[in-house]
Amino acid sequence: MPTIADVAKLAGVSRAVASRALSADKRPVSQDKRERVLAAAEELGYRVNLLAQSLTTKTVNLIAVVVNHIHDLSDLDLFDLLLTEIQAAGKQTVLIRVGSEEKVGEFLRRGIAYHVDAALVFSDFADAATVRRMFRSDLVVMLNGRHDRLSPAVIPDEATGIGEAVADAAAKGVKQASLVTGRASSQVEQARIASYREAFEKHGIGLVGTAQGDYSYHSGHAVAADLTGTDCPQAIFCTSDAMAMGILDACRGDFPGNRPSRFRLYGFDNLSLLDFDAYPISSIGYDKKAYVRRILGILAEPPVGEDITPVLIPSRYVPRLTG
Repeated sequence: MPTIADVAKLAGVSRAVASRALSADKRPVSQDKRERVLAAAEELGYRVNLLAQSLTTKTVNLIAVVVNHIHDLSDLDLFDLLLTEIQAAGKQTVLIRVGSEEKVGEFLRRGIAYHVDAALVFSDFADAATVRRMFRSDLVVMLNGRHDRLSPAVIPDEATGIGEAVADAAAKGVKQASLVTGRASSQVEQARIASYREAFEKHGIGLVGTAQGDYSYHSGHAVAADLTGTDCPQAIFCTSDAMAMGILDACRGDFPGNRPSRFRLYGFDNLSLLDFDAYPISSIGYDKKAYVRRILGILAEPPVGEDITPVLIPSRYVPRLTG
């Protein structure tokens, strides 16, 4: 197998220069030397030994992304961007599905651990201390609302966007509304529901019905009939766009030209799909690029000490035809 010394010799540079040129990190080396090193590595069939590199740098350039599942449409928008930016920073991801608290316990009991530089935790089944034990790492970025004073966190400020959406409905004469929610076990969802209830009370809108889904299109489609009968509310708010899409398809007759005739419809997540003609659903979202940028900033320069302040990302209301 060719070595870094063979590459350096063929390129006519030192081993240090060859190593810098082949590093995923942006390290100083002239463009001419970098091109010679890359050409030499290609000619020899040389591949970087990540294990040997990790012993030197104490890093493996792997980031664990811990999720409940990936069937929500909102995951597609966020994770595609997140993985792209992590890879652009010279790292790769290992995706770990933790679909229950029992699964977290199984990880701990069996001693399953991945050697990673950091973990990004979206799953609402794991708290910060447990994830630190799972990965034997202090750099655990909590994105599920279950952070503690030792863990950095990035949190969308959802109350702002929710308040704007409810105010929009109130300004259009809405006096009664229903709410379609997701997993009750999620702390993020609990805070989201509390924000809706507070906004309804503030604007004099009565909550006349609730239904629980699982953030999926199917669950929204399934509850539509129960919410839109003869006692149909003037507005339905959903805590995910996918559920609102299911309701819209189940009630297309109530939206001629995608405009509401019996009730207004509001989603949550501001999916990129909503910018197309099929699902012009009024929604609430945050800047996903800013969200990912703050996560990458934490990975690049981890905060130290205790009582780490969570980073808040502002949300906003995005009006469309269904509202």
